[in-house]
Amino acid sequence: MQSLMIGNVTIPNPLVLAPMAGVTDLPFRILCKEQGAGLICMEMVSAKAILYRNRNTESLMEIHESEHPVSLQLFGSDPKILPEIAARIEERPFEILDFNMGCPVPKVVNNGEGSALMKDPRLVREIVSGMVKATKKPVTVKIRKGFDEAHANAVEIAKILEDCGVAAIAVHGRTREQYYSGKADWEIIRQVKEAVSVPVIGNGDVNTPEKAKEMLVTTGCDGVMIGRGAQGNPWIFHQTLHYLETGELLPRPDARRVREMILRHARLQVAYKGNAMGLREMRKHVAWYTAGFPHSARLRAAVNSAESMEELETLLECLG
Repeated sequence: MQSLMIGNVTIPNPLVLAPMAGVTDLPFRILCKEQGAGLICMEMVSAKAILYRNRNTESLMEIHESEHPVSLQLFGSDPKILPEIAARIEERPFEILDFNMGCPVPKVVNNGEGSALMKDPRLVREIVSGMVKATKKPVTVKIRKGFDEAHANAVEIAKILEDCGVAAIAVHGRTREQYYSGKADWEIIRQVKEAVSVPVIGNGDVNTPEKAKEMLVTTGCDGVMIGRGAQGNPWIFHQTLHYLETGELLPRPDARRVREMILRHARLQVAYKGNAMGLREMRKHVAWYTAGFPHSARLRAAVNSAESMEELETLLECLG
């Protein structure tokens, strides 16, 4: 499997776990790494929260030794604060610093952050050039097709980012107005790839090994970022690597393997976040893991009231 170079960092394969707020916490990242993800991206972290030493931010930036290489993602919109924070956190044990210009959530966008920055190329240039100068680590940026269809300016923004000295660009083929609905436009990923010389990572609608290969072939992108396709399905990385290397599609995990993965995930959550928080965090993951299973709605309802690992184990016995 061909490796991917981002700056001076070697990514062992072209599969990237997308940064997802509330999802790509440390326990989930460990599982995806074990399944073969080449690059692990952390949840986005507010530059202002680091500046003001928000106590919840420290846990967001915790990294396990098994995860490397790791990308830490910052979000914000202040061209003075972002470079300052990039320099401040440089000694932390991550390999790549990513900047978020893709988040569509209203509370982020309404602050002029995330995908709102797609509307302000001048500010983008100021922020990103400052971050690149402030750190020796490779800086990457995640963007969208544009803010809306009338302003699909990913190519323009990508050229600015390359000019600022970024090491790679990830492109989600949807506009901010689409959120995660509709179909991702892979053509814009191809256009960005043709417009810049730095590595381009494609993102959007990759939920099977076949889709990953199709994206690589049709867009020419250097890497594939998998987000929602990994929710409840960390196996997607192993299955996709196997498919890219051999052309063989592996079978979906059976109920017993799903149960084992849920319990391993839950134990990691409890170990890192405590019993109450860990089990509460598992509720959404169990819903994703068991989607499509018989009686899954009843199981999810029961899991939502589970108060101990023993109780969770008992409830999951129905999976085999």
